[in-house]
Amino acid sequence: MKKMYSPPWWAVSPHVQTILPFIFKVAKPATFRQRQELPDGDFIDLDWLGQAQNGEPILVIIHGLEGNTESHYARRMLLEAKKAKIAAVVHHHRGCSGEPNRLARSYHSGDVNDLMYTLSQLKHYYPDSPLYAVGYSLGGNVLAKYQGSEQQDSLLERAVVVSAPLTLAACAKRLEGGFSTVYQRFLIKRLQRKMLEKINTADLTAQMPINKKQLKMLNTFYLFDDKVTAPLHGFTGVNDYYQKSSGMNYLQHITKPTLVIHAQDDPFMTDDVIPSKDQLSPMVEYELHQFGGHVGFIDGGWPWKPKFYLEDRIINFLLADDNKKLAQYTVAATEKE
Repeated sequence: MKKMYSPPWWAVSPHVQTILPFIFKVAKPATFRQRQELPDGDFIDLDWLGQAQNGEPILVIIHGLEGNTESHYARRMLLEAKKAKIAAVVHHHRGCSGEPNRLARSYHSGDVNDLMYTLSQLKHYYPDSPLYAVGYSLGGNVLAKYQGSEQQDSLLERAVVVSAPLTLAACAKRLEGGFSTVYQRFLIKRLQRKMLEKINTADLTAQMPINKKQLKMLNTFYLFDDKVTAPLHGFTGVNDYYQKSSGMNYLQHITKPTLVIHAQDDPFMTDDVIPSKDQLSPMVEYELHQFGGHVGFIDGGWPWKPKFYLEDRIINFLLADDNKKLAQYTVAATEKE
């Protein structure tokens, strides 16, 4: 039975929901790294929890903007996978695993090709393993686009999309006002540091669309995406990038079971990310909660040791078919007795 989400009294604020998990992280489980060489000469790193065995389920975790295995939600999801006794792997976006990627290009909200490559590699080496995925924030938008663009060709059995900016233009605008600008400033500074490193790399300087002075002026996502993200990744401009990459356009085309979770008070979002019934495929289950912030969803504990709604919900949805099989097996065994 699906557990209902309700925040404790001390975590009703969307900013408490968003910031507290970042401060009080669970201990990171032991992982080992696999470097994956890409066809274009670049690389991405995969961080594995446990040794995958062919035939056993594999959970792919796709982090958000400037996230990685250290992200609070990735740590908790790895621990939950360990509890569920399934292999899990964090798919890092280019340049997010602690080492700069080799090319001038980076990653973006609509970049499904790297995820597609990871999934195809997993299916090649573990042909009998069912593949599941959960994507958070930017990673959730990528996952929604992958599911909708690949449709029946998706290599995933089931997927969960959490706090995804499904309408990129509206979300970029949202981050330009009020307290949300704090999050924008924090993330833009990280993106600027990465771009500055590339501008200072001799082999890449000439390929960069801006110089150091121009980079300092890009203090909003809209400006950064227009002057850096769009030209580096083959878009004609920021509006072209936002329109082609927004996950909202793909939800109605999804043909594999997919759960989408949003909080109405998410400080990164507006109501533009809430799909109408006409925008949802019958294979998409949509959950909109009044509270939860951005990738928060604290539902108990104490401020210094919060408990969360997401992990149980994600695992229960992803393994629903396995749970049904287990229940049927248990009933059959009982009837025999």
